[in-house]
Amino acid sequence: MKIRLIENGLITEIDDVEEAVAVPGKGFYWIDASPFDLDILQPLFGLHPLAVEDCIDEEEQRPKLQLYDDHYFMVLNGIAFHNQDIFLREINIFLGSHAIITVTKQEAPEFASMLPIVREKEVNHPDTFLYHLVDQIVDRYFDVTEKIEDLIEALEEEILMNTSKSHLDQIIGLRSEILYARKMLVPQRDLIDALHKKELPLIRPKLRKYFGDILEDASKIVENFETFRDLIGNLREAYQAALAGRANDIMRVFTALTTIFMPLTIVTGIYGMNFDFMPELHSPYGYYIVLGCMAAIGLTMFILFKKKEWL
Repeated sequence: MKIRLIENGLITEIDDVEEAVAVPGKGFYWIDASPFDLDILQPLFGLHPLAVEDCIDEEEQRPKLQLYDDHYFMVLNGIAFHNQDIFLREINIFLGSHAIITVTKQEAPEFASMLPIVREKEVNHPDTFLYHLVDQIVDRYFDVTEKIEDLIEALEEEILMNTSKSHLDQIIGLRSEILYARKMLVPQRDLIDALHKKELPLIRPKLRKYFGDILEDASKIVENFETFRDLIGNLREAYQAALAGRANDIMRVFTALTTIFMPLTIVTGIYGMNFDFMPELHSPYGYYIVLGCMAAIGLTMFILFKKKEWL
């Protein structure tokens, strides 16, 4: 657990968590904790038991905003994209009048980027800190959407150039990841909408309009993932069309080869009959003449099919 006193962008490390219970003369406290620290924090700050239970629960929580008497509880999702897998990291936030408590089960990279922002923007209030944190969380989604766009484009080119069964596995896996992320994005957009539109005593009115900018970004991200869902459907159709075209090419080649060998089979069938009176059988050049005719027929048909692009 890390306790920091933030005063006009100045960050001071605090060792004793009980010191953060009292209202500071200036600034506010940021407590970065893990679920194991909640046994200490809950009685000190009066955190609601249901909110604490959500932080500890192993089941993944959907983004939400819960209002209690003297603090708010929020669940947001950070995002990462690695090896074609989308990872959502649950970030739990308790917002009070003089302190903000963040609880995560894994290390959140958004927190590291918050320290220079706090100094640069001279943050001095917990709701301002909340605004910048939510902004950082949403901004990371744009980096992921760019990577997904590049992946879909590359996958489309591979399917058109050389279709293989592994492409179908990639399409199904990517579709599953996109639907999973989109399921969490819609309630997260609604949460930001509530921060923008609701009259919340712990968020100053002049700050609510700034959440409107984040809301626009969150809405764009939801639209992007809806577009990805449609693009994945188009990829699957392209994969099936490529397979069908490949099958048609193979059948066309087989049909052309069968057609070429058909007259040759007729010739060999005729001269394979056991009749005594077949003049060509007694000709010293008959064998070579028949072979030459068969070669000429096959070559002529091959050239004809090539010109018609059947082969």
